[in-house]
Amino acid sequence: MATVNSSHFDNTVNPNVNTSIDQAVIPEHNHPIVGDRVIEGDGTSQDAWQNWQGLQALPRLNIAKRFLPHQRVCIFAPHPDDEILGCGGMLQQLAENGNPILLVHVTNGTQSHPDSQIYPPKTLDVIRPQESLAALKVLGIEHQVKIIALDLPDGDVFAEQDQFNEKLATIIQPDDILVTPFMRDGHPDHEATGQVIASFAKQHNLDCYQVLIWAWHWANPADDRIPWDSAVRLDLSAEQLARKTQAIDCFASQTTVDESTGNPPILSAQTIARISQLWEVYLYESLR
Repeated sequence: MATVNSSHFDNTVNPNVNTSIDQAVIPEHNHPIVGDRVIEGDGTSQDAWQNWQGLQALPRLNIAKRFLPHQRVCIFAPHPDDEILGCGGMLQQLAENGNPILLVHVTNGTQSHPDSQIYPPKTLDVIRPQESLAALKVLGIEHQVKIIALDLPDGDVFAEQDQFNEKLATIIQPDDILVTPFMRDGHPDHEATGQVIASFAKQHNLDCYQVLIWAWHWANPADDRIPWDSAVRLDLSAEQLARKTQAIDCFASQTTVDESTGNPPILSAQTIARISQLWEVYLYESLR
């Protein structure tokens, strides 16, 4: 997770306020990039999602049946931690299935703590990738994952779409499966990543799965802003969920109070609870 670049808001936003996604100062009108998919307040409760029967009715995604073991899976994380928040269960099941895994950090999440003396950008540039590696070790899959960093600017991925596409052309192989945040996930970097990856996948006839991350915050059960008819549910075992939640704890920069500014954690308790379920939901439309 990263702070939303204040340049994406209009001038009603105080640029000196820490506008992390959980505490964002959002104008009453729509956000210029994410529209009405704004992330503010506590969001939709964990119970509301758990009690929604629509989730129970979703088709199940079976990794062993759907993904051939030799196929490489490329998981795109706008910021180091999104791969665990969204795909901590899938990562474990891919490793069990024998799939080669490429983890691509689109940015290093250097802007998550404006004005912080503890977490200035240069520090975050080092520790956030380290936190990601620690999380993979908790999942027990660090030796099965190759990590590369694209080093695009945190909070401004939309402005670097051309460079993003150029880098993809040197990374992606003909039979790769691509996994990205939902192209309308509610965070500008998530949406930019999702749109670029989904477009590249369509151009090159590659399978693409879009994972819901921040959509769980701003959306409501049966929300028509999410194409539920293309949604599939990946069920996690209790053990896989336990490892995922332990892996989330590795991101101390995102889960603890910044004592230099007094700002609360970037990832609130509600956010962590909402993402720590016995399922992950992906959007998938077959191109074949």
